[in-house]
Amino acid sequence: MDNFRGPLKSDCEELLGRFQATESVRFERFSAIWKSTNFSSIFYGKPDPKERRHFARLALSVVSPYFHPPYTFQIRVGGLYLLYGLFHTQLCTPKEKIRIALKDWKDVMQFQRDAENAQHHDVVYIFKKLMSDKAFLFTAMPTMLFFRMKREDGKGKKICEEFVDPPTRTQELVTTDMLEELANVHEHYENLKKAVFTDSDPNVNLIEQCLVSKLNNAVIAYSSWQDNHTVKAEQLDAGEGPSNQDSSRRAQLLASIKSRSYGHVMEASKARRHRQLQLVLSTDGDHTPNTSSKKKRPPSLKKRTQLRFKIQGTEREKLTNATRLWNLSKVKEDKVTEKKKQFKWTPKPESDVT
Repeated sequence: MDNFRGPLKSDCEELLGRFQATESVRFERFSAIWKSTNFSSIFYGKPDPKERRHFARLALSVVSPYFHPPYTFQIRVGGLYLLYGLFHTQLCTPKEKIRIALKDWKDVMQFQRDAENAQHHDVVYIFKKLMSDKAFLFTAMPTMLFFRMKREDGKGKKICEEFVDPPTRTQELVTTDMLEELANVHEHYENLKKAVFTDSDPNVNLIEQCLVSKLNNAVIAYSSWQDNHTVKAEQLDAGEGPSNQDSSRRAQLLASIKSRSYGHVMEASKARRHRQLQLVLSTDGDHTPNTSSKKKRPPSLKKRTQLRFKIQGTEREKLTNATRLWNLSKVKEDKVTEKKKQFKWTPKPESDVT
C-alpha cells in the first residue's frame, strides 16, 4: 500500500497549490476546486473493504502534516479542509479517524484561536464539526510504530518549500519591545560611562551613537533584500531568466577557457621524464591519425596457446633425448674393471728347494 504514497502526496500538493493560488481561506473556493478535480473518486479504486480501510488510513496520514506547522496559515486551512473532505467521503464503515499526536495539540489550539481572532468563521466551523464527529484520534505518535520497522522507508517528513513562509528570524528577534529595552540599557550605559570618565576622556567617544536606529535600519534593509531575492527567484522559476545574448556570451567564454586549458601541455616531472608527452591538436577538418601513439595490441588467446604448446613440445623432446646417469647405476665397463681389481690373481713366489 505504500506504493500509493508518492502519487497521493503529489495529488494533494497540486490541490493545495491551486487553493494557494486563490489567495483566500474561504471554504467555497476550496469546494469549487474539490468538485472540479473530483477528488473524492480516489476511494473508488479499491473494492475490497480491507484495502479501502488501509487506503483511507494512508490518505489521512499523508494529508495530516499539512495541518501543522511550519506551513503557512492558508496551507494549514487547506489541509483542514482536505482532511474534512477525505473523512466524510471515505467508503469504509466505521470511518477511519485522523491521528493527532499530543505534542501537536497545542499548535492546533493556537490555530483555532488565530482563526477566531481573524473572524474566519468557516474555518472554525469546519474544525468544530470534525470535533463533534469525533474525527480525531489522540495518539502518542503521529504515525503507527511497529516492531523492527525500517527507519528509512520513505515515510520521512519532507517539507514542501512552496508552502512555507521564508524565514523571519530577524524580524521575530528585533521587535519593538526589544528595541525599547535596548534603548533604555544603552542610555543607562552611556550615563554611567560619562559619570566615571570626563568628557575629554577618549573612552567616552567609544560609545556607539544611535545604536537602536542603526540596528532597526539594518533589519529593514535585510528584510527588503530578502523580499527582492524571493521575487527574483520566482521570476527565474517562471522563465524570466537572462537573455539569449548573455547566455551565448557565457557559452563562448566557457569554450575559450576550455580550449586554453586543454591546449596547454604541462612539463613532466623528473620522475617521469622517460615518458614522452605528445600534444594532439584536433581541428574541425580532417584528423590525421597518430600511429606512434597507438598501443600495441596483445596477442590473441589462440596465438598464446599455440606458443605455449610449442614450447612444451621442444622441452619434452630435449628431456627424452638427454642421457641420464644415476648415482646408483654405473656403466657396464666400469663394473668389469672394478671386479678385475677385486679378484686380481697374483702368483706366489717360488720357494727355494732345499
